[in-house]
Amino acid sequence: QVQLVESGGGLVQPGGSLRLSCAASGFTFSTYIMKWYRQFPGKERELVAGITSAGDTNYLDSVKGRFTISRDNAKNTVYLQMNSLKPEDTAVYYCNAIRFVTYWGQGTQVTVSS
Repeated sequence: QVQLVESGGGLVQPGGSLRLSCAASGFTFSTYIMKWYRQFPGKERELVAGITSAGDTNYLDSVKGRFTISRDNAKNTVYLQMNSLKPEDTAVYYCNAIRFVTYWGQGTQVTVSS
């Protein structure tokens, strides 16, 4: 059974940091492209960051220099380190795995507010 389980979301003040984790199981994690998306209320999901099986990364322009995606294939886990958080980063963040099929996690809420 495929599972993507996100954790690490929460409430943080502007300028603060959070690290999201996504633990994967049920598929060959190391061969999949892993991505983080986010969704604002009433909006479609947007791609925040992605990492290939080779470790190549890409980022949404608005998070470049603040967010870092990484993966640990030994732990079947992908991370999103988020620094210098802004109120406009407030969203539900989703983990995504894609190769020939795509899988989604359940999402984790990130709220940036003073």
